[in-house]
Amino acid sequence: MAELASSNMTKKIPTAKRRWHPLWLTAPGLLFLALFLAWPTLKLMLLSFQNSDGSLSLDIWRQMFGAGIYVKVMVNTFIIALQTTLACLVVGYPVTYWLSQRNENTRRRIMWLILLPFWTSALLKNFAWLVLLSRRGILSEILMSLGADQPLNVLYTRGVVVFAMAHSMLPLAIITMLQTMTGIDSGLTRAGYTLGASRAQSFWRIFFPLSMPGVVAACLLIFIGSLGFFITPALLGSPQDSVIGQLLITQVQQLLNWRLAGAVAMLLLVTTLIVCFCYDKLFGMSAISGGESHASSKGIRRIGHGMTAAAAQISDGILAGLSRIPGHPRFGWLLPLFSILVILVLISPVISFLPMAFSSSSFLQFPPPGFSLRWMHNYLQSPIWTGATVRSFGIALVAGIFSVLISGMAAFGLARHQGKSGSLVVMTFLLPMIIPNIVTAVSLFYLFANMGLVGSDLGIILGHTVMAIPVVFIIILTTFKDYDWRLDQAAGTLGANRWRTLREITLPLIKSSLIAAFIFGFLNSFEELTVALFVGGGVKQTLPKQMWDDVLLSVTPTLAAASVIILSVVTLLFIIAERSRHKADEL
Repeated sequence: MAELASSNMTKKIPTAKRRWHPLWLTAPGLLFLALFLAWPTLKLMLLSFQNSDGSLSLDIWRQMFGAGIYVKVMVNTFIIALQTTLACLVVGYPVTYWLSQRNENTRRRIMWLILLPFWTSALLKNFAWLVLLSRRGILSEILMSLGADQPLNVLYTRGVVVFAMAHSMLPLAIITMLQTMTGIDSGLTRAGYTLGASRAQSFWRIFFPLSMPGVVAACLLIFIGSLGFFITPALLGSPQDSVIGQLLITQVQQLLNWRLAGAVAMLLLVTTLIVCFCYDKLFGMSAISGGESHASSKGIRRIGHGMTAAAAQISDGILAGLSRIPGHPRFGWLLPLFSILVILVLISPVISFLPMAFSSSSFLQFPPPGFSLRWMHNYLQSPIWTGATVRSFGIALVAGIFSVLISGMAAFGLARHQGKSGSLVVMTFLLPMIIPNIVTAVSLFYLFANMGLVGSDLGIILGHTVMAIPVVFIIILTTFKDYDWRLDQAAGTLGANRWRTLREITLPLIKSSLIAAFIFGFLNSFEELTVALFVGGGVKQTLPKQMWDDVLLSVTPTLAAASVIILSVVTLLFIIAERSRHKADEL
């Protein structure tokens, strides 16, 4: 009994009397998010209920719902978000299942390829599709060489918008579902075989239901993220495919209609919160972080079991039909082939900019007609491009440091706290991920316009820090969940105070995770466009903002040269971050 009691004590955080509560460490982060996320968002939304003289009015809401164009844009946004979510689920689930069956080393290497496009700017990827899918692009050239009557004509259609948005969100879907799938005990499906179930029955009756927490979490994240998209529809879509993000840009930057912008932002935010509320009631928000999901309704579980049973029967019928084919051909190669093709499509826009940056052509085309260093020279000699690059590095460096300091203190405090109130704090730090980026950017623009921070580096840094906090917070909090607090207890027993224990024990052990968190915070800022587009005010040009202006105005291969710089930075830092996280996992 004494040994058991001793073992239980070592698993708990030391309970010595403290002069402060650990949740106080979350106060700086909570205050920061209250000042630069909650308060400006609330102020912007309240504008929609006010007249110019400050009196209560619903005129702007009547105008918004009375005008057909606004209703059409809203419907477009929700439909495109749903189509993107469905596309990511249909394509991502087979790839994720295939990855979950690979060994750890192979899976980690493949995930590098999948996540690299995720950390590459959406602006770069979408512009690459603009070149690759054009009438003079490589896909058109291939089809023409195969005998097609006319060049490919898919640009500026709903299909290419959904395809490009799904391409941007697919890595997020895969990594979200993979976390759940790799946690499923493979012995359960083997037990199904032992009890006489076919492979299809074991998959649909055992594996698929257990993977549902990851599936529904991925659907939630993709749908919410898709609601705030504006780069893809602006570059690849037609006016008929306009979305709420484009409407917000027009109302704020061109018409200065803050009241209508507040109404649109409120509608988008309320829709997002309703989706999150329904998700929480049906499955539980813990599924997002890889926790257990729960279905609150027996009816939902009954419907789910019926659908999986039907899918299992259909699969058995298909396999039985295929087994009658002479020679009994095997189709096990289809899933690996499909997965490899999807990964190649994911990385194709990323690598396509490399040859275009060294093209001898005067405009962007793929493949380039010849080799030249002209455009790389233009980039390096241009004070506009190099100035924007240096500014992006400086802003990203400061934003990365701020996000690590704020998130690190909060994660440490939450890890030391064992009460139920911690879940509410966690959700608060994830709010920048839940609130669409376009809403956050417009809200900050409205706040900073009154503070004189529009067009300042400080304003962009504050906005980028808000955007980076969720990713950095999740990385550090995950590290602390696996931290052995007995080491701190031992240091305290040997006479070390809290500060010395933190400096000589805690920080060295989590150093690799802090480096990875900083790098991901840096990358989040370095490639962020939405905040720079609004808060920069056209005065302070970051590299993504300069590239956006080049896409809209001139479109020269200098853009490809700048893209090579970005890809080099992203690739190098991404590899360092992944290796740092791997070291942290080993520790």
